[in-house]
Amino acid sequence: MNNKIENPKVAIVMTAFNVSAVLPKTIEELPRGCADEIFLVDDCSEDNTVEVAKELGLTVLSHKTNRGYGGAQKTGYLECIRQDFDAVVLVHGDNQYDPSQAPLFVSKILNENYDVVTGTRMIMGDVLSNGMPLWKYLPNRFLTALENMTFGTELSDFHNGYRAYSVNFLKKVPLELLSEQFDFDTDIIIQAAIRRAKIAEIPHTTRYNDENSQMPFLKGVVYGLSILSTVAKYLLHKIGLRKREMFNVSK
Repeated sequence: MNNKIENPKVAIVMTAFNVSAVLPKTIEELPRGCADEIFLVDDCSEDNTVEVAKELGLTVLSHKTNRGYGGAQKTGYLECIRQDFDAVVLVHGDNQYDPSQAPLFVSKILNENYDVVTGTRMIMGDVLSNGMPLWKYLPNRFLTALENMTFGTELSDFHNGYRAYSVNFLKKVPLELLSEQFDFDTDIIIQAAIRRAKIAEIPHTTRYNDENSQMPFLKGVVYGLSILSTVAKYLLHKIGLRKREMFNVSK
């Protein structure tokens, strides 16, 4: 269990790809003083995201080539580890997840000794009325149930993108072995599960507006298949048929 940290250093990692139009709104909704530094990880945007971010006073970490959503998170988390932050919260630059709730996520890390905090869209009962397509909702329910059974967790929304982490937890995770794409969020929650990390959930609504990035149907299918593949790989690792380094847990 973590001890309460005096004068903790808190960072926001903001993944960004072509979000110049909505980025000022995202920053405006962040409560003032909720973090010591905001790292915007620009994943090779084709618009003026970098210029807008700098005008807003953000610390920009730029990729020379597009690495993907997971790759952007890795860059941000490694920088937080390098600079010895205590907690980090992931905020999406496209404003899909309400930035005003970021302090609630951080508080669970700093004041309640959680290692990982993840959002959940499934408790408030408004996810479908808020615009989540049925083709996303039904696979989410199936995959979440499968993953809870496989990894011994009791999460209501395994595939939520609103996250906060203790940097001490991130130091234990083999980030380089995790996905560079959207299934990074699943990979890292699996890392928390197999390490018996302390995980909390925070209910929240999600925005499905035109300004928010949406995963198209075909990418959603690929994403779902990648999750099934990861579960199968873990089960093969667990029974000893094919060991994989990413599932090894140091004592």
